[in-house]
Amino acid sequence: MPALLPVTPFLAANIIEIFERCGTIDKVIVLGLGVCSLVAWTVMFGKHAELRRLRVLNLSFEMHLRDQRAIVDVPESWLQRRSIPYADLFADAVESYKRAAAFERERGQALNPRARLEHAENAIQRAIGRQTLRYESNMIFLASIVSGAPFIGLLGTVWGVMEAFSAVATQQTAGIQQLAPGVSGAMLATIAGLVVAIPSVFGYNLLLGHTRRMITELENYASALADRIELEMH
Repeated sequence: MPALLPVTPFLAANIIEIFERCGTIDKVIVLGLGVCSLVAWTVMFGKHAELRRLRVLNLSFEMHLRDQRAIVDVPESWLQRRSIPYADLFADAVESYKRAAAFERERGQALNPRARLEHAENAIQRAIGRQTLRYESNMIFLASIVSGAPFIGLLGTVWGVMEAFSAVATQQTAGIQQLAPGVSGAMLATIAGLVVAIPSVFGYNLLLGHTRRMITELENYASALADRIELEMH
């Protein structure tokens, strides 16, 4: 293992040297891919922390809600926790239920539990859509990096090879001195594209799995919430 230690500084210096020999387009592509990599890692870590935090808040809210005897008549403070996805669904359902009941009283109509339940269920469905978009936020951007980085690297590869052959055609010689800058720039662009894409695709698939699981949990909670409102009406 100690014999491998000097390799790392040499490799870093070699990459820097290759980068300095690259053409302008390849330099721009490599730097752009470096920015994409930084953004991708930021999104992945941030999204993972956000989903983990929201899941903890959801489970805590659901556990406290189970201790309530009548969820339709909970204190107003329970309807102000909109930052929690489960609480957002709950607040929409209860507020819609109460609005339907108040409308019936204003019109002097007979109480219609089924109509109130339908209003609550519609509100729950709207809240599910809103929270689903929240769960999936930034995922499209990450997917774009996953699919686009290899193609950007390929662009740098093709451009570098084209520069190499252009240098050969201009100087009418095919020596290593003429081919090296373009070919090294092409290979560096390819490596940069793969370095960005490979970690991003694993991170994207991991986050996608977490997102789908949380959406399923959200839908199950919504169904249980609608069932409980219906039971309390009777």
